[in-house]
Amino acid sequence: MPDIGIISSTIAAGVLLGGILGLTALGLSIVLGVMRLVNLAHGDFLVVGAYAGLFFLQFSGIDPVLGLPVVALLLGGLSIPLYRFLLAPLADRGAEAQMMTMFAVSIILENIFILVFSADTRSIARDYATYPLTLGPVTVPLIYLIGFAISVTVILVVHWLVSSTAFGRDLRASAADAQAAATLGVDVKRVQMLTFALGAACAGVGGTLIGAAFQFSPSSGGPYLLNSLAVVVLGGLGNVLGALVGGVVLGALQSVGGLTLGDGYRDVVGMALFLLVLAFRPEGFLAQGRT
Repeated sequence: MPDIGIISSTIAAGVLLGGILGLTALGLSIVLGVMRLVNLAHGDFLVVGAYAGLFFLQFSGIDPVLGLPVVALLLGGLSIPLYRFLLAPLADRGAEAQMMTMFAVSIILENIFILVFSADTRSIARDYATYPLTLGPVTVPLIYLIGFAISVTVILVVHWLVSSTAFGRDLRASAADAQAAATLGVDVKRVQMLTFALGAACAGVGGTLIGAAFQFSPSSGGPYLLNSLAVVVLGGLGNVLGALVGGVVLGALQSVGGLTLGDGYRDVVGMALFLLVLAFRPEGFLAQGRT
């Protein structure tokens, strides 16, 4: 049986990693909550963020953590024409048309990654990515703590944006009843466009943090998407703070599962939890509030 130091370090690492998972799922959650769109390209948006962080470091020499605002603006800006030209024209044709469009975008992005970057596995190499942080019997990678702090900060900022601003009021109204919101003067299409951009920006930041903590490749989007879906189901559809809670729960359980069953079973534990919650509480544990 592992000693207490290994167990406590595993749980602590899982909780910290879970904060990053919460951020990576946040964009998927708010887009699903407002647009009723399962963005099947969300995992590839995360990979775009990872590549953006890598090449921002290589071409500017600036640490990608300091360049996170640039990555967020890049992903948010790129997502606006994607929404205008691909998603907005399909708004009246049902969620299935938009979902299949994003599936096609996912395939196109993955092939672009392979064409431009090759199929090689990459990582954002920084000293703090492998530096161990020790506090008593607990030892965790420093990048997990940095990523957790940044993720919580971004999630709290998005929570404030959704709950305390005019845009957030329009977003909540559009999520509750888009037709009624439009009748009251809310520009629903503009709200959906900005929500899609906000989701992409969050994915970009989360992808850079994931790229600093782990290796990634053009095909990494699929597993990232599955983890994000699990977090959304755990935390509740469109629930900003629920994404953080769901990520922490998933990260901790995956770490414990990897310790007890073997590292190869980490994702199995997460998917099993995803299916159980989907079967018995599909609205999520924290689905009553969406802010």
